[in-house]
Amino acid sequence: MTLQELDTPEALSSFLSANPHSLICFSATWCGPCKASKPQLEALASSYAADSSVNVAFGIVYEHVLGDDVQRYKVKAFPTYALFKGSDELGRVQGVNFDGIKALIGQHCKAHNFGGGSSLGGGGVAASAADARAQRLARFGGGGNGNVPKEGAAASANPDTEKKEEVPDEEMKDAAPAKAAATKSEEDSKMDVDEPEKSDTICEKVEMIDPTESLKKEDVETLTGAMGFSLIRAQKGLLNGNGSVEGAVEWLLTHQEDANIDDPIEKVPKHPVLSYKCNDCGKILANMANLELHANKTGHSDFEESTEQKKALTAEEKQAQMAKIKTLLKAKRSEREEVEKVENVELEKQRRFMGQEMAKTREQMERDERKRSVRTRKKEKDDAVRERQRIRAELEKDKRERIANKGKLKGKLGVDGYNPDAIQYNVPGEGQQTEEAAAKKPKKAAPSVAKMDEYIAKVASYRAGGDGGNCLKILKAYIGNVVKNPDDPKYRKINTENKAYKMKVKPFMGAKSLLLCLGFAPNEGGTALELGEDSDMAALTQAKEKVEAAYEKYMK
Repeated sequence: MTLQELDTPEALSSFLSANPHSLICFSATWCGPCKASKPQLEALASSYAADSSVNVAFGIVYEHVLGDDVQRYKVKAFPTYALFKGSDELGRVQGVNFDGIKALIGQHCKAHNFGGGSSLGGGGVAASAADARAQRLARFGGGGNGNVPKEGAAASANPDTEKKEEVPDEEMKDAAPAKAAATKSEEDSKMDVDEPEKSDTICEKVEMIDPTESLKKEDVETLTGAMGFSLIRAQKGLLNGNGSVEGAVEWLLTHQEDANIDDPIEKVPKHPVLSYKCNDCGKILANMANLELHANKTGHSDFEESTEQKKALTAEEKQAQMAKIKTLLKAKRSEREEVEKVENVELEKQRRFMGQEMAKTREQMERDERKRSVRTRKKEKDDAVRERQRIRAELEKDKRERIANKGKLKGKLGVDGYNPDAIQYNVPGEGQQTEEAAAKKPKKAAPSVAKMDEYIAKVASYRAGGDGGNCLKILKAYIGNVVKNPDDPKYRKINTENKAYKMKVKPFMGAKSLLLCLGFAPNEGGTALELGEDSDMAALTQAKEKVEAAYEKYMK
């Protein structure tokens, strides 16, 4: 199984459950090291897929696919490689470290040892590679030096003292035709044995690979099926568009008019990856650790594999480089110290200036406060002097007026009625009236039961804010309590000092008149209305019904 891309969190869970051991690469599309190391991860997955002794499945899932589930797997860096047994994590490697990945897999995914087996043709001890080759040559009549052992156990014996063993009949029959050409077979076998010794003189053949084999089939199908591109154009777009569908579409739109756009894709030689190249700045990086450091430091994300070998520095070059770095660091340190010195001087100047300004402001505020206090005290004194002068003038005025009016002061009529300027010594006291004034005051007509409807209509005429309805509700309660409980003294007395009466009954014309016509009268202190003993219960019952009807009509 090669590297499988998981496109949903559910696919990741299913992948973990379906495989006994799973290596998951948590990656991100914006991560430069993730992009640069993906081909190596695919090659590693292919190598383990070909190895039957290790059963481990490789998967890759991106950060934008997991969303909030990335916290569930405690991913703190990209890329992160985690080895799972089912859904249980066995270990993880953060950063691009394929040696660590191999060590992790070797630690937890070792091949099972089913015991030592026997080589073909005999003993219980496994033969070495050279002995096994000699045995195979002997079976076909090319025994080499004629002393090739038949069993693996003979490998530990001295070849000069080996003894020939009996060969079964079937083997003898198979070997009979081979003995007829023993000489030729012996020479051929010697040539076969000697061939590996001469292999170092033969030029290594360059392996050619098809670059389209590494493309994702689903991406190719998307470009050919859904978007209508030809197979050649779709493959070229993916090869030149960083392996993504979006990049392929952009490349094809740019190069669709090229003359060679439909030419076949040629095979390319397979070169070992000796270094990595940053396409943003052109720098050659020796290994993945340097690539990751460069990406984090500069923010570059466009890298590619390179066959260019980064030369190691000699001792003299290392010393020169170290001296250069030290000189640069010393210059940077000196520059930073100079800048800090200038900044410290400026900060000290600002601190002193701000201190002086704060002191000036504080002094000014204190002076202003003292001036305000002086003005306030002076104003108070002046007001007191003017008040004393006014009082003296009023007293003098009253004195002259009394002299002119035989000891009396003229009154003034204001909003509160008669309000003399000073104390009157020869007039009736508060609450008293002269007989003449009492005789001149017109008498009010007493409320009558015949005007009951008129009183109720006046109360109901107050429509603003529902005041009339509230008054009718209180009157209904007063009269209804008396009708229901005629002998209870509690309901035969209305407190005119409470808030309900003052706010909801007294201000409205007709309300008090209605109570008075039904037999309520003020008490001696004027603090309550009391119902007399000779009250007419029939009139009270009639008033109750009329007030209830008026209230219901008002609320409609």
